[in-house]
Amino acid sequence: MSLHQNLLGGPAPTHLPDEPGIAAIAAGTPAVEVAAAHPTSSLAWALLADEAFAAGRTVESYAYARTGYHRGLDALRRAGWKGHGPVPWEHEPNRGFLRALNALARAAGAIDEKEEYERCSTFLRDSSETAADVLGA
Repeated sequence: MSLHQNLLGGPAPTHLPDEPGIAAIAAGTPAVEVAAAHPTSSLAWALLADEAFAAGRTVESYAYARTGYHRGLDALRRAGWKGHGPVPWEHEPNRGFLRALNALARAAGAIDEKEEYERCSTFLRDSSETAADVLGA
């Protein structure tokens, strides 16, 4: 029996492939340069969203987060994701998408977009409870 077998019959966890943005960020390349060089990097967009939010640029943060979120959805679909199921935080390439999703929820909450905040917060927790806990969602 596989250690990752889902005994409840739900979809298997989705594991995104490695993406060059992760290595570039780890090497110390600024997120803005990584996003320009690797525009599909959810992690780069999520970090830009975090930087903008920390600087009080909430609408800019929302835009960066939405870009990272959509880039992540594209990657999830290419990886076989069918619109629901686990996206484990423990698999490092998934973290960019999960961070972008969290940043989108945070920015939506800050601009009082309640439905988007609730949708993204629920989506994050449904995708990975660990991510929601680690990110403080």
